[in-house]
Amino acid sequence: MKKIQILGMGCAKCSKLYAAAEAAAKELGLEYQMEKINDMDRIVEMGVMMTPALAVNGTVKFASRVPGADELKKIILEAE
Repeated sequence: MKKIQILGMGCAKCSKLYAAAEAAAKELGLEYQMEKINDMDRIVEMGVMMTPALAVNGTVKFASRVPGADELKKIILEAE
């Protein structure tokens, strides 16, 4: 099971990334768990300075943007 984490304080881009990541995981037919992380201390501990960010299984994959659907699918699928 993949753990998909969206890091951000709840801005519009954070919500957009959450919805896009969830849609990508569903389209891929993966078993997954979504988590929103909005605790600034935890976000900084994960090494993120700009939000929104996406982490898969605890590893940050990118920050400060919302990629397209195909890129998101690739990132989620290839994550360990």
